[in-house]
Amino acid sequence: MQIDQLKPIIEAALLASTQPMTVHQLGDLFNEDEEVGSQQIAQALESLAGDCEGRGIELKEVASGFRYQVRQDVHPWISRMWTERPSRYSRALLETLALIAYRQPITRPEIEQIRGVVVSSNIIKTMEEREWIRVVGHRDVPGKPALFGTTRAFLDYFNLKSLDQLPPLSEIRDMEDPQMRFEPEPLPARIARDLPIDPDAVERADGQATDTGAFANSAHANDETIAADAEAPAASSEQDDTAPDPDTLSASPTTTVDEAAAPVAAVASDADDDQDTQEQRA
Repeated sequence: MQIDQLKPIIEAALLASTQPMTVHQLGDLFNEDEEVGSQQIAQALESLAGDCEGRGIELKEVASGFRYQVRQDVHPWISRMWTERPSRYSRALLETLALIAYRQPITRPEIEQIRGVVVSSNIIKTMEEREWIRVVGHRDVPGKPALFGTTRAFLDYFNLKSLDQLPPLSEIRDMEDPQMRFEPEPLPARIARDLPIDPDAVERADGQATDTGAFANSAHANDETIAADAEAPAASSEQDDTAPDPDTLSASPTTTVDEAAAPVAAVASDADDDQDTQEQRA
């Protein structure tokens, strides 16, 4: 069978299949009497891949075989056909998947030792449900932990033919994470005139400032009144203690020392006279 006759058959088979097809699977489409070999099928696939140049689809070889798929250039527009959002995976899941892909076979405790955190069971379950990883054996240590490795479905999902197409770890380490190197810079000082002017806001600000100033003046006046009331009793008491009442000074004459001692001498004289009288009577 000629290549031009094989091309439409192979093209139709790839479009009708829900999974990628290998050269061997495509060869099973033909009978023995048709004498179609693997080399002819490979040539037909190469010709079909060349026919896709400049088109919105491409013939891609992945781990499970050949398949037609949408080119990455037109994918943003084609993705609008589906309303559901694309799946987003957490950083922990991607880190765990990367460790399994680059260091397989690897156990869960080894992943936890490298990452420094406990690997959630939901992460392992999610990758197993998507058939990205599988148990390939058990480590010969106490506990017999399971060894994980990637599958063909993992390679198909990431458009890889084999693990050799994974980027080297040196390139991944050199990749800069914008979030990790982000250093927030201090905001520059701004003055009031740089801000947008809102008349209502200015009016509210002026009213608030007036109310605040009135309250402050009232509070200051109250403080002065309280201070004056507190000083008044002190001043009057000091005045009472130091300065005598003028009316009192005018009403009572000045008393000398001799005059103050006269009543005392009179009392003493009366006491002596009483004593003499008692002696005479005796």
